[in-house]
Amino acid sequence: DASTMARVALLCLLASIGKNLKSSVHAGVGSNVTLKTPIQDLQSSALFWHFYDGKEIITVASVSSSTLRLNTSYEGRAWINAANGHLTLGALTQQDSGEYIITIVYKHGQSDAAKIRLTVSEPVSNVDIKSNVPDAIEYNSTVILTCSAIGSSLSFKWINGSAPIVVDGTRITEIKVSSTLTSSSLFVFYGPDDVTLTPANPPKFIQAGSTFNLTCSASSLPPASFTWYYNGTRIETSSSVLTLDMIKGYTKMANYTCRAENPKSKRSVPSPAVSFAIMEGISSVEIIGPTGFLIASNSKANLSCQATGGTVGKVDWLKDGKPLGPSSPRVVFAADESSVLISPLQKDDNGRFTCRVSNAVSSKEAHYNMEVIYGPEQPTITAKKAVEVNQQVELTCSAASVPTANYTWKLNGTATTTTAAVFIIASAAYKDAGTYTCEAHNIITSKTTSTSHNLSVQGEGTLDGLSDGAIAGIVIAVIIAVALVVVGVWCYCRQKVP
Repeated sequence: DASTMARVALLCLLASIGKNLKSSVHAGVGSNVTLKTPIQDLQSSALFWHFYDGKEIITVASVSSSTLRLNTSYEGRAWINAANGHLTLGALTQQDSGEYIITIVYKHGQSDAAKIRLTVSEPVSNVDIKSNVPDAIEYNSTVILTCSAIGSSLSFKWINGSAPIVVDGTRITEIKVSSTLTSSSLFVFYGPDDVTLTPANPPKFIQAGSTFNLTCSASSLPPASFTWYYNGTRIETSSSVLTLDMIKGYTKMANYTCRAENPKSKRSVPSPAVSFAIMEGISSVEIIGPTGFLIASNSKANLSCQATGGTVGKVDWLKDGKPLGPSSPRVVFAADESSVLISPLQKDDNGRFTCRVSNAVSSKEAHYNMEVIYGPEQPTITAKKAVEVNQQVELTCSAASVPTANYTWKLNGTATTTTAAVFIIASAAYKDAGTYTCEAHNIITSKTTSTSHNLSVQGEGTLDGLSDGAIAGIVIAVIIAVALVVVGVWCYCRQKVP
């Protein structure tokens, strides 16, 4: 009949289409796709789109004299662009997969055709991974992972984290590979590995009561449990952190280790050992010294340094911030340097003594102010030897002495009322000239020393230049002399030159 003849004619036309007119398009279920024809000249009298699923040919749509006709099964989901002949299909299903043939009949009676293969794929979904074992133990378990999914033309790709899994023929024996990525958690119980102690190199001595902690860590799944050992003896704690409170009774130098155990794999791995000792710090230091008067050349002093709390490691003595050593036979240290004897005391022993006690973890110091009584030594007077009348005069007396000396002054052997170190004359007179004697007295040693100074008082201007009256007289005399010379010269000239 006519329809059969039309199909035969269309199949013959389809078979005659050149390879250069074939193309393929891929799209997903539910999406839209536009099928484009490679034919350039669209000035046709009629254009037809047919669909061939391998069994039968179905007319999709046609355009003739600008009139569009659609197959009833394509109404609402097929459109033709009359300008270029493109066919757009919407809400695709997998049944839309097949060959689409465009036939163009030109006004002069010739025709042309092209075909496009459309593949509609179902998106990948319901991707799932299953394991043959619920729990896997490192080095012991063989695991088979199975990936399943729904979708068209599936392929599989296996990834561990972000790295592709590669078949090595030993541990990984088969992989099927995909364009869809999924993830699943496979719990492989491993470890403990890399068991370490922090800090790895602690100080040789740790101060008791400090915040020092020793931490044990390991790479393990599930997390490892920990046990601690002191020289091989177990410490009663299961914490991953060992604090000083947990080992109060362990003070000697010892090796500390921890052992990590995986409760699933039952593996137990020890850490490297670290060594340290716990030491008490020095709590306080005190210097015990003499409390009475210390007289130079007569007294001696024994300074004892006493520390509390902790073990004394070293004792250092200083005087006025500088190390105190056995510089003379007068200074003698005890064998352990806990005390020093100075005998006999001298004036140079005055000063601040420091005792510094230290051990490996702490240092404390104490101070003692030594006062050695001596003097007064021979005093000195600082003053001018000569002054002019009416000038102020100061005479200063000083003498080395501990305690500070008391001073008295005499003029020409007669005591004055001045008891200060400085003797002041507000306005010198001739009667103030003479011998001034300063006496220095130490109230503890009862020693008195003295020295003298001769002071002369001279007339005004005799020491620092002419007085104002003398200068005025000289000026007047010069003026008179100049005037007499001028007058004499004038008289002489009058006589010679009328």
